[in-house]
Amino acid sequence: MIIKAKDVSFIRNSKYILKNVNWSVAPGEHWAILGLNGSGKTTLLNMINGYIFPSKGKMQVLGKRFGEFDLRELRKSIGWVSTALQEKLYTKETAEEIVISGKYATIGLLKEPKGEDRKNANYLLKSLDCASLAHRSYQSLSQGEKQKVLIARALMSSPQLLILDEPCTGLDIFAKEQLLNMVERLAGKKNGPTLIYVTHHVEEILPIFNHTLLLRRGEVHSSGKRNSVLTNDNLSDFFETPVLVEEVRNRTWLHLNTTNIE
Repeated sequence: MIIKAKDVSFIRNSKYILKNVNWSVAPGEHWAILGLNGSGKTTLLNMINGYIFPSKGKMQVLGKRFGEFDLRELRKSIGWVSTALQEKLYTKETAEEIVISGKYATIGLLKEPKGEDRKNANYLLKSLDCASLAHRSYQSLSQGEKQKVLIARALMSSPQLLILDEPCTGLDIFAKEQLLNMVERLAGKKNGPTLIYVTHHVEEILPIFNHTLLLRRGEVHSSGKRNSVLTNDNLSDFFETPVLVEEVRNRTWLHLNTTNIE
């Protein structure tokens, strides 16, 4: 299994942040995690990456059981793209340098990169349609360009698991669609990584994310195949508000069902 969480809870200051989470991701599956702010998404991601341990339950990632494996080594097989990481990067570095740093899981380069590393970094930038950014400073890039550079950085170590944590945050509608198109191409690559896409916007859940996990107040509300989870009744129950689901070109769009709101 790529991920296997069994009765996983995380408790901080006597409060459950995650409670009795049961969730499995099998090879060949791409998952979306949907949840509002405060639902426990970030805590779950930190646990998958081995930065925190379950207070209760068992966690296994890429076949490695927590407590029986060096999690520093595990992280080398996981790519994580997040806004939190973006804020930590040295803004004067070039896009190429930031991508190369992904191989070593460092913020910044500690030594002169090898020619092979530069070649691989530029190949990744080209594959994500941003080769022209290689020698530009990170701080000069648009939000959408920064996200592409971060994805290239995450791919530099050839991860088995790639986590995209709200990658469309701060993007306008055009940049968002460009990024989603790129994610779709990435998911379709043979021998590519398993993707976990985290969001609180239903319309960002592309058809390639064939499974969806709904997380609410630290607990799994529902999980399973995308079409059985993203329904009117299930999402209305999840959001605790009447909603209507509309399918347009295999994308799910959500509308408030105002006729049923008192």
